[in-house]
Amino acid sequence: MNVYETKTMAQRLEGNTYPGRGIVLGMTPDGKESVTAYFIMGRSVNSRNRVFVEEPDGIRTEAYDPSKMVDPSLIIYHPVREMGRGLIVTNGDQTDTILEFLEKGLPMEQALRTRKFEHDGPNWTPRISGLLSPDGSYKMSILKAADAEGTGCARFTFEYPGLAGVGHFLHTYVCDGNPVIPTFQGEPERVSIPQDMNAFVDELWTSLNEDNKISLFVRYTNLETRTYRQRILNKHV
Repeated sequence: MNVYETKTMAQRLEGNTYPGRGIVLGMTPDGKESVTAYFIMGRSVNSRNRVFVEEPDGIRTEAYDPSKMVDPSLIIYHPVREMGRGLIVTNGDQTDTILEFLEKGLPMEQALRTRKFEHDGPNWTPRISGLLSPDGSYKMSILKAADAEGTGCARFTFEYPGLAGVGHFLHTYVCDGNPVIPTFQGEPERVSIPQDMNAFVDELWTSLNEDNKISLFVRYTNLETRTYRQRILNKHV
């Protein structure tokens, strides 16, 4: 068994109709740029009625058709926000919780001790979070139900150095399911990061299930100059 096996995102997503929401953090093969990607998927009309909108410090989700919005509490938030020279990316409003704690000099882990998985039983969707540091290293976290009844929260944090050409992929669900969608298990998955941002965007977007994909955000940041390139793709345009 090769515990350092690294697959492409296309291989990780192949045949998986519903990994849910996903975060990828890593570094380009030349070691000069850090990489962030975040995508959302949805099965319900409410979840699918979304687009990513650019903000001065990141992005936010927005209703594509406001007249169809049912419950904004779990689907409208800022997935990506800058913090100094770092970048926060999450699948919920814990983005703001992490930012608040970091501004006070407190770590992401402490911020997430005040939060838990989403209140959408029986799925109890995990809260996934990432923090990209200026040197290309990063942390990834998942908060998930400790049992089927959601009576407790299990908290896991993973910390990685920036490795040229390598990233990690963390998603909310193992795959689709009925009636319960199985929660992600184990350590974030090792993935290869292409040098070309547009190639990575295309790989991710085409690999996500056509029926369930909603939006994708990708940013490449130069570790020396802090300049960045980014792209946003929305199924609803």
